[in-house]
Amino acid sequence: MLSTLARAATRRPLTVIGLWAAFLLLGFGLGTGVFADLSDDVPDVPGTESDLADDYLSGVDPTGESVTAVVAGEPVSDAALRAQIERTVAEVRRIAGVADVPDPYTTPGLTARDGQALVVPVTFEGGLSDEAEEAATDSAVETIKRIDAPDVHVSGGELLGRQLGERAQEDVKNAELISLPVVLALLLVVFGGLRAAALPLVIAVSGIAGAFLGLFAFSQVTDISVYAIQVTTMLGLGLAVDYALLMLVRFREERRRTDDVVEAVHRTVDAAGRTVLFSGLTVAVSLTGLLVFPSVFLRSMGLAVAAVVVVDMLAAVTLLPALLTKFGGRIRPSKARSLDEEGRVFARLARFAQRRRIAVLVTVVPALLLLALPATGMRIAIGDARQLPSSTEARQLYDTVDAHFPKGTGVSPVLVVLKPGTDSATADRVRALVPDSESRELPGGNTVVELQPPGSVDGKAATGLVERVRDVRGDEPVEVTGVAARLVDFRAMLAGRAPWAALTVLAGIFVLLFAFTGSVLIPLRTIATTLLSLGAALGVVVWVFQDGHGAGLLGGEGLGALSLTAPPLIVSIAFGLAMDYELFILARMRESRQRTGDDHEAVVTGLRRSGRVVTCAALLLAVVFGAFMTGGFSPILQIGLGLTLAVLIDATVVRMLLVPATMALLGRHAWWAPGPLRRVHDRFGLREAAAAEPSVTTKA
Repeated sequence: MLSTLARAATRRPLTVIGLWAAFLLLGFGLGTGVFADLSDDVPDVPGTESDLADDYLSGVDPTGESVTAVVAGEPVSDAALRAQIERTVAEVRRIAGVADVPDPYTTPGLTARDGQALVVPVTFEGGLSDEAEEAATDSAVETIKRIDAPDVHVSGGELLGRQLGERAQEDVKNAELISLPVVLALLLVVFGGLRAAALPLVIAVSGIAGAFLGLFAFSQVTDISVYAIQVTTMLGLGLAVDYALLMLVRFREERRRTDDVVEAVHRTVDAAGRTVLFSGLTVAVSLTGLLVFPSVFLRSMGLAVAAVVVVDMLAAVTLLPALLTKFGGRIRPSKARSLDEEGRVFARLARFAQRRRIAVLVTVVPALLLLALPATGMRIAIGDARQLPSSTEARQLYDTVDAHFPKGTGVSPVLVVLKPGTDSATADRVRALVPDSESRELPGGNTVVELQPPGSVDGKAATGLVERVRDVRGDEPVEVTGVAARLVDFRAMLAGRAPWAALTVLAGIFVLLFAFTGSVLIPLRTIATTLLSLGAALGVVVWVFQDGHGAGLLGGEGLGALSLTAPPLIVSIAFGLAMDYELFILARMRESRQRTGDDHEAVVTGLRRSGRVVTCAALLLAVVFGAFMTGGFSPILQIGLGLTLAVLIDATVVRMLLVPATMALLGRHAWWAPGPLRRVHDRFGLREAAAAEPSVTTKA
């Protein structure tokens, strides 16, 4: 298949380039439409009690979405300001589609005790079309924003998703402006020429277009989280650079062996292209674990990121060969180096780890386990507006309310739906759980009880209240929903499906690595060492963003818990990225072993030949992740830090020390497989094409 793709790309390079140019136009044209349709609803899990109860309420509750405005900065009792606000409230009430706007001066709890702020909630009618609701929201916001006060902020409901989408688009643009020049500068250092350095950026731009287009396609059938934009774009950019870097390094080596550019391209695709193919497959397989979860967010993220990985992989084995066919003759071959000079630092590290394998293991493994220790106390939460950058409208509204109103103001209540037939004693027990609980009657004999929890919307008090309601209801037709209930159900979903997700990913990775190596021990060793680096990275993220150690240095703060989006994405994506580097190294090891039959020297040669590529790739990925962390969204900060640490730890400590140490410990048994599996591999396994040792100079 790869040979066919390579021949097609070299026979019709302009056609291939033209098709990819059309894809780019489509991605940056149609694909960017996803920014207008982003959701901040992450914890919904179809089929759970909270989801079903919410759907039920939507069908019987005549009220619709709402937005909240806060006015602050001067005494709200000032006659001129009060007249403005009362006039504004009257105008908003007259907007088509608005159901209710309470008077903030006469409604208890809407005016701050210090007299410096007030809240104006606006509730819209239920059953509005998307266009009607958007028009009503825009009119209400425009009217409220005309209030002449130092601080006027409006957010919530459909408006919040729109505000976050605009911020996400700005963050992506800024990250690209930061990362692309830095990546180009680093590639210039690696390749020493502008032509070779520019080609990975072309592939990277293709990855970004693929991210936009993939997300847009999925947005037509499901909700796309605002956080999906940054995650998929950073992965699309980073992996594209990784794959192009590997291919270009191999192409420059092949150019030393032949002056025929087309032949060099064919050899590159036959050799490094297989590594790219398996690398893309391992990343995609790592993301299949997300498909095990019924969460719409996790499934859509898994599919979207997998789609981006496929785009990057296809660009590396089709677009890049076409570009090399047209412009590769102007790219200088890599310099011939003596065996002593080529990758000597990595060779020395490999030999050191082989000689001191026990010392390396008893030093590195406990150190990584120590870093992973905080992960044992990890907590996840939906979070509040503190996760957002201080410049966002929602965060400014939150900070203003927090500064002037009692703690817990604005916290979403636990909603208890008492359906027809509910025993009155059960209803009384539910109401007794929280003093001053409020009830409202709905059509059809339904009653909604609003229980206001103390503390945060997803704190222990709120989630504990959900559990108590579910305990006291017995077999009565009572259902619980609301933000806290969705978090409880999301956590239960993660706990129940996580073992199956892990089993799916590990089995898939094992099969792919076995197909690549023909060994059953190398996949097991790879999985074990990768889990060490992954645990260490996750432990540091918990220590920083949950416990608050140094979070301010990264533009965040300790929130007492991680965003519920961060751990599953860090684990699945980082696991796939770690497989990237493992395959880069294993490919070179297999080549050397097939050529020489020396198991010991194959490890040294593998690291000597791939160490520079792996290190450069990890550094480039870290630059990309770091650029996306400048946006300030706490979930993105958590995901970015986790992936950066996982990549750097894996590419350095694990691949440069643990891999040679464990391979030396296994010795010739590392490549072992039982007879039946060996025959299966001989028949069906795919492998890196063995290449001749490049010509090198020798010292006198």
